[in-house]
Amino acid sequence: MDSAALLKELVAIGIAIAGEPHLRRLLDLTLSGALRLTRAEAGAIYLLKPEGLEFALVKNPVLTRRYGEAEVNGRFEGQRLPLDGSSLAGYVASTGQALNVPDAYRIPPTAPYQLQGRYDRENQYQTRSVLSVPLTAASGAALGVLQIINALDDNDELIAFTSDTEEIAGLLAAYAAVAIRNVQLAEHSLNDHLTGAFNRRYVTLRLDEEISRTKRTGEPLSFAIVDIDHFKEVNDTHGHPAGDTVIRGVAQLLINQSRAYTVVARYGGDEFAIVLPSTPKAGALGYGERIKRIVASYPFPTGTVTISIGTATLPGDAESRDDLIGAADRALYRAKQEGRNRVGG
Repeated sequence: MDSAALLKELVAIGIAIAGEPHLRRLLDLTLSGALRLTRAEAGAIYLLKPEGLEFALVKNPVLTRRYGEAEVNGRFEGQRLPLDGSSLAGYVASTGQALNVPDAYRIPPTAPYQLQGRYDRENQYQTRSVLSVPLTAASGAALGVLQIINALDDNDELIAFTSDTEEIAGLLAAYAAVAIRNVQLAEHSLNDHLTGAFNRRYVTLRLDEEISRTKRTGEPLSFAIVDIDHFKEVNDTHGHPAGDTVIRGVAQLLINQSRAYTVVARYGGDEFAIVLPSTPKAGALGYGERIKRIVASYPFPTGTVTISIGTATLPGDAESRDDLIGAADRALYRAKQEGRNRVGG
């Protein structure tokens, strides 16, 4: 890519990142752009949490072809690294300095950072060249790390990352850091405090946006309402703190097992709402069946938890936001009437 085309692409990505209000889509734009512009084989974005540096997004086409996207997400997302020299990303987050490693398996034992080799062993992968750049807020506060792995030349041979590549990654990280901070500030009013999922207000806003887009492009839009079966019995038997644990657990399963563009929100009590852009009815029903199985197989401390799901699709089931919600609610009611642990649509 020549310099003019590269600059044009960088500007386009920067504009898209700056205008994206959804954190996961913002991270997806950043990491996808970084892999495309640097010809890196894989990458990850880590975000700083009180408990450590958390895998927020992973993109590795090699592992995705081998295991599938859902499996790769499950292996990485939510795992944490300590903020010290025991990992490359941890070192970058704690020092605020970029790190360009030509060969991660030849880092001297005296270096203040090392490759976390267990991830390679567990996933039968080999990390060689690594470029890690900090995500730093304007105030200087650390937000996380953008890391890209295994630079490729024009013949798809592994090479080291160049200084030019480091500059590109640094610019993308700067764009992303500003946008991430803005989203984090906005999330205080758009997120449910118990689960970290979006709240009902945000779902309403996104449904209106997606319905407008659907009417403009003709792409389908699906909506689902999820209800935890017999949740009152969980509270009555185990207490409200245990009930909160179940709600948080279901929320995390819904979030972790959904696509980057899927909106997962706590709708109220033990109900969740899910917006599925560009998804036809068959896709929504398939999504519901998969999520239902995942929740039922998860080892909750209180025992097996099941969910009932109602889905609706625009066009077909509805023409407006209220009609779409109403159709999904009726489908949920039918699923519960038919014995629960079902998907209606």
